[in-house]
Parts: sequence; C-alpha cells; structure tokens
Amino acid sequence: MRPLVLPYPNIDPVALALGPVEIKWYGLAYVAGLLLGWLYLKRLVADDRLWPYGRPAFAADFADDLFIWVAIGVVVGGRMGHFLLYEPHLFFTAPLEIFAIWKGGMAFHGGLVGTILAIWLFARRRKVATLTVMDLVAASVPFGLFFGRIANFINAEVVGRETTVPWAMSFCNETVRRSYQGVCPYGDVPRHPSQLYEAALEGLATFLILRWLTHHREALGSPGLVGGAFLISYGAFRLLCELFKFDEYRVFGTLNVTTGFLYCVPMILVGALMMRMARPGIRQ
Repeated sequence: MRPLVLPYPNIDPVALALGPVEIKWYGLAYVAGLLLGWLYLKRLVADDRLWPYGRPAFAADFADDLFIWVAIGVVVGGRMGHFLLYEPHLFFTAPLEIFAIWKGGMAFHGGLVGTILAIWLFARRRKVATLTVMDLVAASVPFGLFFGRIANFINAEVVGRETTVPWAMSFCNETVRRSYQGVCPYGDVPRHPSQLYEAALEGLATFLILRWLTHHREALGSPGLVGGAFLISYGAFRLLCELFKFDEYRVFGTLNVTTGFLYCVPMILVGALMMRMARPGIRQ
C-alpha cells in the first residue's frame, strides 16, 4: 500500500515571460537574497548599539560598494564552483554552458569562496577591516540561502530521499514533466521535501543564531566571531540535511557520504578556529 503523499504544487519555474525573455523564480531568488542581505547589512552598520563604544567599523555608504563586489563573487564563484565540484567534464565537452546561468547550477561552496575573495579585495581596496566585513556579510547571507532553497523547491531539484513520512512529497506532476522534456527526473515516488528542511535550517535558523549574536552578545565587537558562527551553523545544518537528501554525487564508493557532506566538514573546522581566535575590540 502506497503511503500518504502530499501533492507537489504546480508552480511554473518561469515567474514572468516577456516575449522571448523568461524571468525564472531561480533568478528572482538570487536577486531577492542579495537585495535583502544588502539592506540588512546597511542596518547593521547604521545601528550604533551593535558596535563597541557606539562606533561602527565603517560608514554605511560602504555597503553600497560592497554589494556589487559580493554579488559578483556569489555569481562567478557559485557558477564556477558548480562546474569544478560537480560537473568538471563540461569544461571539455561544453565549456559555453558555464555562461548559461539561466539554466541554473550554482554551488554554495563555490559562491562562498567567491564571496570571501570579493570581501578580501574590497577590504584591501577600501582599507577597512577584513574580518569585520566578513562578519557583516555572514550575518546577511541567510536571506540568500532561504530564497535559494525555495527556488530549488519550485524547480523540483535537490530533492530528498525516498521515504514514508506523512509529509512525503512526489516531485512529479505536469509542470515538472513539461520542464524536463516530458519526464520526472526523480520518478513518481514519495520523497523528503529536503529543500524546505534546508530553507528552514540553513536560512531561517542560521539567521536567528547570528541575529542573537549580533544583537544580544555584542559579537560585532569581536571580529571573526560572527563569520565563524556562520560557518559552523551552516556546516552543521547542511550535514544534517544531507542525511535526508538524494544526491547523485557521492564519494568513497559504497559509503553513504555525499559531496555536500564532505565539503562542509572543513567549514565547521575553520569556523571553530575563527571563533576561538576572535578577540573583543580588535578589528582585523
């Protein structure tokens, strides 16, 4: 007997079509995450109560310039990371696919590296504290993580493993078939809605943890503390969610270890080191 399966909503991946131009929810998710993160970062900088002696690390208008640097780091790093980490063969068989951003395919860990590099270059150019900039960006990242996972859900991608839990969902309907040339890539079987798990944990829960640190523990006064907490929180939540995800990218043969699992372990270790080394009142 087939267990109860929740219906997967018929949401067209294309949010708006203007003639030959299609605007997809995936792209809108990135735009929403970047814009909300930018606005939140500006509020953090402008709130004197969050900074030692009421003196923010830099002027609020720095956030406008920083937004452009981070946006480039996210897109370029995320796209390159997807191909390097998950589909390296396309560099030789279809290299132009790298520029087809509208088709999707962004790796968080690649975007993370791109963002860190963008922060470092920005800090050197504007002669501001690198770790403090990193803390502010880290506090703002969960917006993008939340909307990105919602976009994964709409696109019926990054799905969960087969399950019999009461909230299981079959990622197969007419919209999915139309999007994937008449087939459901993951079959018509009940699965964990793992994208929603990740939206709740990587996005919402991580935001609340970092918000508590910045607004109740004076964490912005200890450069590296918020950035380290982000790496630990995201890494731990991602590891938990990997237990429920179907992942075609696996390592170590028969061991049940996904590539996402493997990439998160260094994040947690680096985050723990950053939090341990963070010192109040020292801007680095």
